[in-house]
Amino acid sequence: MKLSHTFLFVRDQDEALKFYRDALGLEVRTDARIEDYRWLTVGPADQPDLEIGLSHIGPPVPPTDYEALHALLAKGSLQGIIFAVPDVDAKFEQVRAAGAEVLQEPVDQPYGVRDCAFRDPSGNMVRFSSPRFA
Repeated sequence: MKLSHTFLFVRDQDEALKFYRDALGLEVRTDARIEDYRWLTVGPADQPDLEIGLSHIGPPVPPTDYEALHALLAKGSLQGIIFAVPDVDAKFEQVRAAGAEVLQEPVDQPYGVRDCAFRDPSGNMVRFSSPRFA
């Protein structure tokens, strides 16, 4: 078994696409319209079988949950995503130079990684991590 898809709610799919493709360097996997629904996925070049869905809050989520999800997304209270990279400091500089909102500069964590964090345009946390060697 292996992970094939994971999803993030985003406020605006075009804005999210620009961030994940242009600022982070992910590839577009699928960008297809199905009636009023847009299936938009991206992924890392070296993981061609992994797709990260950038999902607008809408169907199949029940309409009664839209407002609550929009509020949680705006506060940054939904789960984020972590990417393993070979050089956290270099990735930090690349993403910061692209104008992303910095949440945490690179730091050595007690659980064995060096990581940093950004907020995407929708409020999701995006972290980059590298193993720390003693």
